Amino acid sequence: MPTLVPAARAASGTKSKSPILSSTRQVRNFNDAWRFLQSDADHAEEPGFDDSKWRSLSVPHDWSIAGPVAKSSLTGQGGGYFPNGIGWYRKEFALPQQDSHRHLYIVFDGVMANSDVWINGFHLGHRPNGTVSLLYELTGHLRFGLRAHNVLAVRCDNAQQPASRWYEGAGIYRSVRLVSTEDLHLDPWSVFVTTPTITADKAIVHVQSTVVNEGSPERNTALTISLIGPDGRTAAMQNVPAQNIAKGGTAQFNADINLAKPTLWDIDNPQLYRAIVQVKSGGTITDDEQQQFGIREFHFDADTGFWLNGRNFKLKGAALHIDGGAVGIAVPTAVYEHRLLALRALGVNAIRTAHNPQSPEFLDLCDRLGFLVMDEMFDAWTVGKNPYDYHLFFQEWSLRDTRDAVRRDRNHPSIILYSAGNEIHDTPHEELAHKILSSLVATFHENDPTRPVTQALFRPNVSHDYDNGLADLLDVVGQNYREKEILAAHEAKPTRKIVGTENGHDRDIWLALRDHPPYSGQFLWTGIDYLGEAREGGDWPLIGNGSGLLDRTAYPRARAFERQSWWASQPNVHMARRIAPTEHLSGDPGYESAPLRFRQSLFLDWTPQNPAPHDESVEVYTNCEEVELFLNGVSLGKQQLHPDASALIWKVAYAPGTLKAVAYNHGQQVAEDELHTAGEATHLVLSPERNTVSAGTEDLVYVEASLGDRNGNKVPDASTLIHFSVSGPGTIVAVDNGSNADHDSFQIPQRHAYQGRAVVLVRATAAKGTIQVTASAPGLTNGTTLLKAIPIKPASFIRSF
Repeated sequence: MPTLVPAARAASGTKSKSPILSSTRQVRNFNDAWRFLQSDADHAEEPGFDDSKWRSLSVPHDWSIAGPVAKSSLTGQGGGYFPNGIGWYRKEFALPQQDSHRHLYIVFDGVMANSDVWINGFHLGHRPNGTVSLLYELTGHLRFGLRAHNVLAVRCDNAQQPASRWYEGAGIYRSVRLVSTEDLHLDPWSVFVTTPTITADKAIVHVQSTVVNEGSPERNTALTISLIGPDGRTAAMQNVPAQNIAKGGTAQFNADINLAKPTLWDIDNPQLYRAIVQVKSGGTITDDEQQQFGIREFHFDADTGFWLNGRNFKLKGAALHIDGGAVGIAVPTAVYEHRLLALRALGVNAIRTAHNPQSPEFLDLCDRLGFLVMDEMFDAWTVGKNPYDYHLFFQEWSLRDTRDAVRRDRNHPSIILYSAGNEIHDTPHEELAHKILSSLVATFHENDPTRPVTQALFRPNVSHDYDNGLADLLDVVGQNYREKEILAAHEAKPTRKIVGTENGHDRDIWLALRDHPPYSGQFLWTGIDYLGEAREGGDWPLIGNGSGLLDRTAYPRARAFERQSWWASQPNVHMARRIAPTEHLSGDPGYESAPLRFRQSLFLDWTPQNPAPHDESVEVYTNCEEVELFLNGVSLGKQQLHPDASALIWKVAYAPGTLKAVAYNHGQQVAEDELHTAGEATHLVLSPERNTVSAGTEDLVYVEASLGDRNGNKVPDASTLIHFSVSGPGTIVAVDNGSNADHDSFQIPQRHAYQGRAVVLVRATAAKGTIQVTASAPGLTNGTTLLKAIPIKPASFIRSF
């Protein structure tokens, strides 16, 4: 029988000075050994239902991503033409007799969507929202002992479509935990850590929590709070005075703890602390919980924008949807990390969770990597954008969903803003919009008074949001696009704090941010391509949106390097050749698979489809003082960096060979870029992002397969079908190529190359051994690479609720 893991003790680390922790609270990973049916089933919630013919699997699981993609799918253009319907999950488990006196909770971090949950036939609850965590108490409905089995059943339903403007997936797509406590315990999501005072010498760490007494009789209850520093050692400890808690009663505890010489959390040095809260009664520890937090001070200023730890800088943000491309919405942490690191290389320092709360693991990663986060709640209030979207449930569920999301997420130091909604269509109805926004802002503030609230206003000059007071209900005024409007709104009322909540890629948009100190930041639409919302007009056969700096595999477009030249601090230079839309030939890579406004006209190669003599327009993006361009070793001249941030442009008489850009600062070479003319493909090259992969479901490695010619140059316009295979302790999770027009399954081991490349995502199935990955294609020499399987690194922090 699986054992419940002591939550605090398992994450205490190995430092000699860390506190001795109890094993009273226990957390059990509940992701394995589920049975699944991709259809409806009468009476499947009943314990005696026969599910022996159902598929066995582990969650997180998104059944929609398996396809097939079909033009007839009810999800349509918004959902990327992926399938929809009803799915059932059932899990049988046993509990030891000694747990019969304990309180047990089941926590789902995300079920898409319209979920119902039963334990042993008892209906625990219904939840329409697929992106908030679900918490149900199982106490009183369980059976204990070796022969007494329990059945947890979950029904999720997205049969009514269209229900979203983007791909939302289907199923239990985030992690599940079983949490066990004694009668006297901390209320779920009640531990809240803030840092109201910070100086170089001292920080005051405020810890708030609520204790519940679900036993008898009255209990005299105290808390001990330990602060564990980034080095794993105890940095401070405080005993909180006791209170008497009656049977069935609660008590709130507050403590201000002095912490000497704090290490600050910052985007360049994201140092994390842990607060361990122990509940004590009669000298016995009855519960304990840990929360990770960071010590930092941030604020928005109406005159100068955003500040963090005394530094004033711009939020260089990108919006991201919840899908991870080929893995759908069941996204391993390694996929998130792969994407965030690729954005970081371009200078991105902030993420907007468009348009709903992200997973706890995503926010943990932002904490660890030093990203700032706008945590967004809704894409619709009471006026829908699709017949079956969240507007049907908003009046009943929005305040509870907001409360639960904020209480779950409020200890993440990465979060600096909450957003109450994106392009809300209620705003033309002034009285209704004021009432709703006032209640949402109050709910955010009630559950987290430390963070400001914004909203991605939709055409506010049309609905008069700046004139009728709606915008001024927000702590920070946000607006999508129309940068001149938000700057004018600030000029009209200089006390307004302003941020761009959604912005395009054009240079004039960047200059609006760069050149106006009050404008605190922007969030690009989007950082990475996403599934669904395929293009303006909804034309088949596209399944995804091509608006990203990066494609679904996190491979950069030319506009990514242009953005890097504006946003990144390290010296950089990159080249692209630009062609007019009328010059596109049939089948030109990237053109027909992008939305109209994002059709690709820039190519990161020196292999035009027309090999005859002609002129090419070469754009160079750089943040360096000067660039010199060479063709086959011959200088084509130097150009100085433009103050208006425009690209450096050369007209080049095409000749095959090598195009090279050399960037200089103070006369010294600091960066370079080369493009080569490719010939016919002769072989495949495999390039892993790293050479190790740990066992477990949260890690995997991206391995790129590219087509090379006899000189080692990548062949950019190849569309060869590449077959992948793995030997040793590994398995293929998914394949992809970034093309929004490719309908092949992500889950079969082959993919057509797109722009000369495809990727395979590989996971380890054991904690040691060598994994060989092979790519093959007719007429080409195979490509191989080796990965080393390693053990899972012990977690420094284990989440309970």
